[in-house]
Amino acid sequence: MDELYNIDDLDKMVAFLKRHDDLDALRKTLLTEFLKYADYKNGTEWNRAVTLCECLALIGWGKHEPLEATRGMFFNGSPTTTFLNKFRKPRFVNAMWSKRKNGFTMEPGRTSFYFSPDDPNQKQTILSDYPVQGLIQNVKLKTQRNWISKNPIRIRRAISNCYENSKEVIESIEQDLQLALDQTMQPEKYGDKINQIFFNCHFSYAIDNHQANYVICEDTKKLSPENTRLELNKLCPPNELVQKQHYLTNRFKFGSFRSDTGRLYTDIYFEKAFSELSHQEQKEQFSEHASTALQTIISRLKKKKLAYNLDQMLEDFTLILEEWKKKPMA
Repeated sequence: MDELYNIDDLDKMVAFLKRHDDLDALRKTLLTEFLKYADYKNGTEWNRAVTLCECLALIGWGKHEPLEATRGMFFNGSPTTTFLNKFRKPRFVNAMWSKRKNGFTMEPGRTSFYFSPDDPNQKQTILSDYPVQGLIQNVKLKTQRNWISKNPIRIRRAISNCYENSKEVIESIEQDLQLALDQTMQPEKYGDKINQIFFNCHFSYAIDNHQANYVICEDTKKLSPENTRLELNKLCPPNELVQKQHYLTNRFKFGSFRSDTGRLYTDIYFEKAFSELSHQEQKEQFSEHASTALQTIISRLKKKKLAYNLDQMLEDFTLILEEWKKKPMA
C-alpha cells in the first residue's frame, strides 16, 4: 500500500494494478483499505481514500456501491470533500475544511457522516455535528481524476428564481426528468471519456422590484452597448422594454470540453414568454432547446473523435425526454 500511495500518475497506477493477477483479491484489499479511510480525519487520510477510489474505478467495485471522491468548494471558498454515488448521494464523511496558517483542518460543526450500505458498522447519518480531530496538515487536498459509470447529463438551475407559472415545470425538470435520466440512461454502453455534461438553465424572473428578462438574439458577439440597445428595441415591444431589466443573450452558450475532468458546461437561456406558456407548452419548448443543445454538443465532440458512443447517449436522452413530456403534471 505504501508503494500505491506514492504513485501520482494514473498511467503508472494502471501499470501497478496490472501487476496483480488476482483481481478479486486485489479488490478485496483495496475495499478493506478504503473502508478504513472512508472515515477520514485529516488531509492525508482523505488523499489516501481518493487514491483508493481511483484504483477501484479502474478495476471495478465488484458487488459494492461505486463511489467518487470529490473535492469541491463551498460558497465562501472553503474546500469541501465528499464521496458520491452515481445518483450524487453522499456517503460516509462529508467535510468542510478551514484554511489555517500551517495548512487545512476539518471544520467542527460543518462535517457530516452519511449512511452507506457498505459501512460494516452501519452507522446512521449524522448531519453537521460529526466529531473531528482538528488536526492541521499542510497537504493539498486531492480530487478523483477518473470517474465511475453514471448518467452523463446533469440539468440544473443557474439561479433559483423564476416566474410563478414556471415553478412546477422547473421542479419537474429537476426532480422527475433528472431522476429518469439518472435511472434510465445506459452509461455502461457509452464509454468512459465523458464524465458530465451540465445544462445550466437561466430562467427569466421577477422578485419584488427586480426583474431579469432574457431577450434571445442570434448573435451578440459584436454588439456594442449602443447596438445592444437598438437590438433590444427591435426585439422587445417599446412598452415592455425597461432598462436594466432586459438582457440580450444567445439562446445557448457552449463551453469547451475538458478531457482531464471529462466535463462540459452549457448555458441555456429562457425568455419571459416561456413562463407565459401552459405547463405542457413549457415542457415541449424546454425539450426542444435541451435536444438542440445536446445535438450541437455531440456534433462538436465527434470532431474530437472520442471513444464514446455519442449516438447511443443521444438516443437514450431523446427517449427519456419524450416520456417526460407525456407525463402529466401533478
